[in-house]
Amino acid sequence: MSADSRAAEERADAPPAATHPDGPARIGAPLAVLLWGGGLLLLLASVAVAVTIGPARISVPDVRSTVAAHLGLGASDLSPIRDGIVWNLRMPRTLLAAVCGAGLAVCGTVMQSLLRNPLADPFVLGVSSGASTGAVVVVVLGVGGGAVSLSAGAFTGALLSFALVLSLSHTLGGSTDRVVLSGVAAMQLFSALTSFVVMTSADAEQTRGVLFWLLGSLSGVGWSEVALCSAVLAVCLVICLAHARTLDAFAFGQDAAAALGVNVARTRTVLLCTTALLTAALVSAAGAIGFVGLVLPHAARALTGSGHRRLLPVTALAGAVFLVWVDTLARTVLDPQEVPVGVVTALIGVPAFVLVLYRTRSTS
Repeated sequence: MSADSRAAEERADAPPAATHPDGPARIGAPLAVLLWGGGLLLLLASVAVAVTIGPARISVPDVRSTVAAHLGLGASDLSPIRDGIVWNLRMPRTLLAAVCGAGLAVCGTVMQSLLRNPLADPFVLGVSSGASTGAVVVVVLGVGGGAVSLSAGAFTGALLSFALVLSLSHTLGGSTDRVVLSGVAAMQLFSALTSFVVMTSADAEQTRGVLFWLLGSLSGVGWSEVALCSAVLAVCLVICLAHARTLDAFAFGQDAAAALGVNVARTRTVLLCTTALLTAALVSAAGAIGFVGLVLPHAARALTGSGHRRLLPVTALAGAVFLVWVDTLARTVLDPQEVPVGVVTALIGVPAFVLVLYRTRSTS
């Protein structure tokens, strides 16, 4: 074993908190299981309570009986209208909020570790801007002649944006800072294209609808969006968990990871493609919801430390609970008017972003 490899392994055996001053030492397995169990119960309770909040009075037992009835486990006493409110309106919306929160938080965790940048989040790669451009092209310019939905256009735009980021960063050398800078360039490019299309081709009604969607909206979603995003989240979460130890190695730098036998280029490409795919699916269903991937990983890391095998599930649960309540606040605080979800997350996320900046400066 070379001296560099031995030094890298010695550094890898050190407590992860030593390289992450914003997190405590790695917690033990019993405490991790307790956190996962408590987080799951909190998520289930949050979903059940959030579904009851709205103009129509519905109780938690009503929610439980309705869900059981639709799963073939009993009967519901609710009228067809109230049953539809629970099962067709509030339940898919609340579940999609949970899925989006979990997915964006996981993407932020992986990107911050992979790029060794505490300010990285899914939108740093320009995926959100690409999705916005794709949606605008479909809705405003009518590309696809009605055969292509807004979600499909957003998904295509997100993938094209990420392909541009990968190509540009590869041409520039492929280092982590080049990936971030390429993402910023792609973000600015697609934001400019979106503004140009809206200003030159959209009428007043289209402009209002597109801008509302761009700020993040979970209104009008159905079970198909929930199923698609849940499936993508499950696959991507499995991939990220399978690379948990590799992500731990990346926390010590690319050279240390390579010395430990990690194929740095291949691993980074796989994980970046995974997070881009997940972000594209979520953005295509719910619009651009920022700051979830930036804020929640730091909060979860403060609970679990930086070991990704424990961190990723806690981050997913924290993100899910967070966005369930943010969406509930967004649709009720100015009832009957609805506030875009991205506006609420920005109001919460900007102070947290400033706090991270100050902590990063202190660490430097």
